Amino acid sequence: MNQPPHSPRPPDWLRPPGVATGTWQYVHQRTIARHYDDFVADTPLCELDRRYVLETLDTVSPRRSTERAAESHDSRPVILDLGAGTGRLADPVRQLGYDVLAVDLSQSMLETLVEWYVGRAASQTPAAGTILPVRANLVQLDAIADSIADHAICMFSTIGMIQGRANRVRFLCHIARAVRPGGCLILHAHRRWAALREAGGMRRLMRSWIQSFRSDAEFGDATYAYRGLDKMFMHRFSEREIKSELKTAGWTVERIDRVGLDGSELARSAWQASGLFLVCRR
Repeated sequence: MNQPPHSPRPPDWLRPPGVATGTWQYVHQRTIARHYDDFVADTPLCELDRRYVLETLDTVSPRRSTERAAESHDSRPVILDLGAGTGRLADPVRQLGYDVLAVDLSQSMLETLVEWYVGRAASQTPAAGTILPVRANLVQLDAIADSIADHAICMFSTIGMIQGRANRVRFLCHIARAVRPGGCLILHAHRRWAALREAGGMRRLMRSWIQSFRSDAEFGDATYAYRGLDKMFMHRFSEREIKSELKTAGWTVERIDRVGLDGSELARSAWQASGLFLVCRR
């Protein structure tokens, strides 16, 4: 039987904190989850951030031997994958021997992840960890225990989908609480000033700046058309802004790498950068 193109969407007044109207529609749009992997397959940033995450994890937490990785579940290190979607990063991370808590607000995304994962569980190697899906709003992670994870990842500008500085800081505080002391957070954020390299970008920046004085919107907020949705929300950051939010939440930024304009490689200068990779430590 064909599934409906969207899940029943609760009324807007039940929208959780930090979730914009367009994002609320996005997480209940079943067709977006069903075709998500195909849609992003040719996105250069997806391959770049996959390599970046795996290489960084090898640096901050060197890969364990196959024998140790095959030990009991309780001995495995744990990664929080925040905004996990359909498991695009959760699977390669588990192949390193991590158990992955895959957190997302979209039930359809997590259902797609589970269908894929269950279908391949029998063929996984002893060294591979497990994926544990968790449906939750990223601003409301109170149910996740303190110091449960060794590290956390939040990629593909998931943090930019959280509306409001206070909500983003609350999210980052939850991660700081859930990650053990000494653990790291690997984060990606879109860079606000990259708009200057885009057609009409200066006009959009000026509009955003003016709206930040006239409403509750923040400089860097934007809505745009995305796969049939006309008000998808994204916040773009200045480098100073994202560092400030991380510091407020108790994170120390150890490394910043700039993402090139087309997302295929790292950039050498801010003028060539569309976004930022940040490696932060508890």
